[in-house]
Amino acid sequence: MTTAARKLDAEQRPAPIGGGLDVARVRADFPILQQRVHGKPLVYLDNAATSQKPRAVIDAIVRYYEGSNANIHRGVHYLSEIATKDYEAARRTAQEFINAPHAHEIIFVRGATEGINLVAQTFGRARVQPGDEVLITAMEHHSNIVPWQILCDEKGAKLRVAPINDQGELLLDEFAKLLGRRTKLAAVTHVSNALGTINPLKRMIELAHAHGVPVAVDGAQAVPHMKVDVQALDCDFYTFSGHKVYGPTGIGVLYGKSALLEAMPPYQGGGDMISSVTFEKTSYNKLPYKFEAGTPDIAGVIGLGAALTYVNGLGIGNIGAHEHDLLVYATQVVSAIPGVRLIGTAKEKAGVLSFVIEGVHPHDIGTILDQEGIAIRTGHHCSQPLMDRFGIPATARASFAAYNTREEVDALVRGIGKVREVFA
Repeated sequence: MTTAARKLDAEQRPAPIGGGLDVARVRADFPILQQRVHGKPLVYLDNAATSQKPRAVIDAIVRYYEGSNANIHRGVHYLSEIATKDYEAARRTAQEFINAPHAHEIIFVRGATEGINLVAQTFGRARVQPGDEVLITAMEHHSNIVPWQILCDEKGAKLRVAPINDQGELLLDEFAKLLGRRTKLAAVTHVSNALGTINPLKRMIELAHAHGVPVAVDGAQAVPHMKVDVQALDCDFYTFSGHKVYGPTGIGVLYGKSALLEAMPPYQGGGDMISSVTFEKTSYNKLPYKFEAGTPDIAGVIGLGAALTYVNGLGIGNIGAHEHDLLVYATQVVSAIPGVRLIGTAKEKAGVLSFVIEGVHPHDIGTILDQEGIAIRTGHHCSQPLMDRFGIPATARASFAAYNTREEVDALVRGIGKVREVFA
């Protein structure tokens, strides 16, 4: 540990928050955390990129392949009926997890990226015309920038960007000023992947709706850390990825209000999204199947259902309180290290700590930490315009989950000390 970090003695350091998580038991649920990397215990702090998977999720996927592997919806045999039942049960679990009014408003997609693209290429393409505007924020992930750029280029529309301050907080007054009669959609992140900033989403939606502007939300970084209630938010669309909420990769959820989904054309054509086909005309299936063409990732959906059930068992409030404790502690001890500068210091943050070290490229930080068994993310985090806003090429990013501990934060501090020794 560095000298500066050692100065934060027991009285100065924030006391742990008492919560409902037994972190030792939680860690025992994740087989991958038991391994060593380069001879050191694995310290996994790359959860904003993807979280690890509990045994309950792994077992659910294995059970499907070992006991009920069959295609869904179209089969009348036993295995197909069991697979269909489990698949649709996962849909209801996802509905309840985000408090959607109806199960048919839950569309299974490959992840948040596909969810955003689906909205852009169906709802957006039908709504946006030449001279119109799409509003985003300066902290968006590329997945919530590029699809709208493609749409605006195709339609002759303009992409408008709401600015942020030096702490990484949205300038809400500027966001409001950019809403107008030409604004056809606002596409905003709930939580910044690169900064951890939690946006005032409910107020943003209220402002947009006052102008008749629908709102699509990238919730990939929010759903794993806080309770999301799409009815309370009154958002028009909300999407998230399964792999960030302890579920499998390649699966996610798009929620949309029924009336909007009903009016939208299909995203892809193929099996299961139809009710009848002739060479002259095709009639489309009802929701949600209209947007789920072809054989879906059945195992992934079942695994996602298991992941959301697992999170419910831990309690999303307990997870959020534990991660907040880690963030407060990490912010204090890491910012005390000479030469370290935090990027993103919003008052409302999720468990993301992005930083730079004077004179050291973030990739070098990540490489040295890896030798200590510590996994973090380095780079622009698919947020290059945001990096440009702060005048840096990249950051090192530590991000927390339910299974992380203060001892792992201490390991991170020691690892940063190693980085400083190498580049002294």
